[in-house]
Amino acid sequence: MATFEDFKVSKQLANALEDRELLIPTPIQEKSFPVILSGKDMVGIAQTGTGKTIAYLLPILQQLKFSKQVNPRVLIMVPTRELVVQILESIAELTKYMNIRSTGVTGETNIVTQRQELAQGTDIIVATPGRIYDLVLGRSISFKDIGKLVIDEVDVMLDLGFLPQLTNIFDLLPHKRQNIMFSATMTDEVDELIDLFFTVPERVAVALSGTPLHNIDQKSYSVQNFNTKVNLLVHLLQQKQDYTKVLVFVLTKKLADQLFDRLTQVFGSNIGIIHSNKSQNNRQRTIEEFEGGQRRILIATDVIARGLDIEGISQVINFDVPTYPENYMHRIGRTGRAEQPGQTILFFSEKEINEKNAIETLMDYQIPLLEFPEDVEINEFLTDKEKEPVVDKFSLLQAKAKRPGLAIHEKKAKNQKVNLGGSYKKKLAEKYKKPISRGDKHANKKKK
Repeated sequence: MATFEDFKVSKQLANALEDRELLIPTPIQEKSFPVILSGKDMVGIAQTGTGKTIAYLLPILQQLKFSKQVNPRVLIMVPTRELVVQILESIAELTKYMNIRSTGVTGETNIVTQRQELAQGTDIIVATPGRIYDLVLGRSISFKDIGKLVIDEVDVMLDLGFLPQLTNIFDLLPHKRQNIMFSATMTDEVDELIDLFFTVPERVAVALSGTPLHNIDQKSYSVQNFNTKVNLLVHLLQQKQDYTKVLVFVLTKKLADQLFDRLTQVFGSNIGIIHSNKSQNNRQRTIEEFEGGQRRILIATDVIARGLDIEGISQVINFDVPTYPENYMHRIGRTGRAEQPGQTILFFSEKEINEKNAIETLMDYQIPLLEFPEDVEINEFLTDKEKEPVVDKFSLLQAKAKRPGLAIHEKKAKNQKVNLGGSYKKKLAEKYKKPISRGDKHANKKKK
């Protein structure tokens, strides 16, 4: 079994790893280290929770020497502000005994303050694509010395619509650089990005997204509607000794807000919520309170799924079935971190069976079905979204009567005109003669 000592990292990095009690590298760390150290372009495919951050930070820091220059030499791009904060924390821990500067830039943060920080100089910049592009256009930062580019969670970036910013940033970077990309899933868009901007990259694949994590116990409940799902969720969360730190995933921001309002009536301040409409400070504070134990339950959307790295999550509850089966893997990857045991529960209704089947096909694993608890009330009341649309027959008849060709009255005279083709054009030519030009002035006089 390989150890970090086999990597022959610098004494400063070795001491930092020892402080974090990191002795044995994960598979993605072991496979990525020599490739990145060689300077080749690399594409890493690994699930969340497999140690991807250290997998690219360790070899980069091994080669990064002390410098007083202002321009950054390493650019790390991630899709969310939470990931920026987490990567900066990891850099700070690994460079504890080194003199390496790092700066984070994200949206919803004062850009003037960021410009002032960048003017002081930095070695590593960690950024979201939108904000770093704005800073480059405003000439607050120069890419001329960037030698290594890291794009983490690239599949999420493309899902969030960052392709235009990524393409523009690629065009602004030096041609001679090392590209490092990490993704939990491979899509056609990701492959296209690699083909356009990478130079014969080496692919390192560990724990592909379709592989269920062996240390996570997966279960499911068949639940008929939203209100019954709420009743079941309350029933489970009331078991405080077993459900100690619970992450609840929902599909949309609106649904997250609705669920938060319902659960707050039962659990009060023990509930937290984060999604993209919440401010950066609110999200960061909520995550810290959840991680510190002040909040036992956290509601989140899929956009946040891959930006959370919180230890000790006892259960991940999927309140609904994600639209894309890969997102289920990212959700459940929030528990069972660092090979610790985890538990996930999936709620699915009859309308969500196809999505559930897609997940099971991807994993080649059938999620065990639990019997619905007898003491949980089944609420027959449907939300507006769950109700079948009411068909108004009278409105349909009206719409049908308005269709072209169905009029039963005689057309008005002005609507009875027909296209006369060539003969109509001749009549127009006779009525509106060709205008007299200056050259034909005398000739036209003779005609009169």
